Amino acid sequence: MSRSTDLLLTATAPAIWGSTYVVTTLMLPQGYPLTVAMLRALPAGILLLAVRQLPRGIWWLRSAILGALNFSIFWALLFVAAYRLPGGVAATLGAIQPLIVILLARALLGTPVRGLAVLAALAGIGGVALLVLGPKAALDPVGVAAGLASAASMALGTVLSRRWQPPVSALAFTSWQLTAGGVLLLPVALLAEPALPPVTTLNVLGIAYLGLIGAALTYVIWFRGLARLEPAVVSSLGFLSPVSAVLLGWALLDQRLSAAQMAGMVIVVGSVWLSQRVQRRILPTSGTSPARPSRSGASASARHDRHSGIHR
Repeated sequence: MSRSTDLLLTATAPAIWGSTYVVTTLMLPQGYPLTVAMLRALPAGILLLAVRQLPRGIWWLRSAILGALNFSIFWALLFVAAYRLPGGVAATLGAIQPLIVILLARALLGTPVRGLAVLAALAGIGGVALLVLGPKAALDPVGVAAGLASAASMALGTVLSRRWQPPVSALAFTSWQLTAGGVLLLPVALLAEPALPPVTTLNVLGIAYLGLIGAALTYVIWFRGLARLEPAVVSSLGFLSPVSAVLLGWALLDQRLSAAQMAGMVIVVGSVWLSQRVQRRILPTSGTSPARPSRSGASASARHDRHSGIHR
């Protein structure tokens, strides 16, 4: 499969994630961020785990670490930010993630930091701000802290997932992390939050959508892309999530698009394009080109074996 096809397929994951804020606001019970995060991760992980192998040896620990970074911490804080901030503010804070990935990839993977890559990340943040921020955007301190911390958690998980590539398929890799993340969230949710109120059909549909489509399907696609592409390129695709959210609002909720929002879309798409172009130039000289998975789903290189663990 070509690099362009890998990029397009991986981009479908953040495009689907763009619906998360709408589903959280309209379909889920309010005030239960940890419980909702756990219900999104654990059932989906168990479902995927039922048809794949269990981790072995060091992969148990690495699955727990990556499950915590990519799901437990990230989702819990993401839901806190979504509940306490307008969607535009939360999305803008999350847009800092690609910039953090560039810095962490330098520290943990030895990936060169290119000025154009930093410029692309900054442009993406600016584009997202134009796209989703309103003049009356409120800045709740707890929500802001949660949004920044969730971005940092996912950024670290992204880089470690690229450094730790197990000799299994993306589906198995995803199931380990989702299950670990859900198990870690379970006791915290039970202790920190009251029991859910009686759930409605709408609540069940919302949780099922976030778990099956917004987690199981999309993260298999995302981890597959991370095994084949560079962390900075994959992370930059996350800018497409707020673009998707705005387009869904325009198409389904009859929301209008302002000139600033349309400009923001152009900037975001341009930043994604620039990011992948910069990384493509780095590959021939950096020696960091990702190994391609074998037919059995293995994608780890011998060079990365000593770091092997799970997901983004």
